[in-house]
Amino acid sequence: MLNRLQILLGWALLATLAAPEVLAQQRDGQHDFDFEIGTWHTQLSRLVNPLSGSTTWVKYEGTTVVRKVWGGLANLVELEAEGAAGRFQGLNLRLYNPQSRQWSLNFANVNGGVMTPPTIGEFKNGRGEFYSQETLNGRAILVRFVISDITPDSCRFEQAFSDDGGKTWEVNWIAVDTRVKAGASQGR
Repeated sequence: MLNRLQILLGWALLATLAAPEVLAQQRDGQHDFDFEIGTWHTQLSRLVNPLSGSTTWVKYEGTTVVRKVWGGLANLVELEAEGAAGRFQGLNLRLYNPQSRQWSLNFANVNGGVMTPPTIGEFKNGRGEFYSQETLNGRAILVRFVISDITPDSCRFEQAFSDDGGKTWEVNWIAVDTRVKAGASQGR
């Protein structure tokens, strides 16, 4: 019996192998992240020890700056935030694949210095869903990253892990961004 990861990966493979005429009928997602270009105030909550039974969350507050690169086929996200747990700095390079019409989200934390495996997906009906397989404490896990509640001036990001093939998910990262209006001061 196929597990959820195999099914997810199978669908992703089918999407990339679809006939050109089928792809021509699909929506071009190149501009999916255009709403986010600019400067945002970020309120971030992070679960300290995911998939351990922990319920300890830490909170951060800071600034996210999103810039278009490669004429919109990519964008660069810089997040700097501070809280009781210290300073957090992250970078996300998002790359659009015109053939599959999907985005890959490639994240790095300043403390790790390397990109995590990309989460890959797309937007449908105003919601972005992106998936990957990673390891946590030596165990293979699934990662789901969701972008929702998108308005011109706010959006929500949520990351969840699953160690049971996607049957259950534990949210471990929630960020709510609010657009910084032109002329407003926002320290970093």
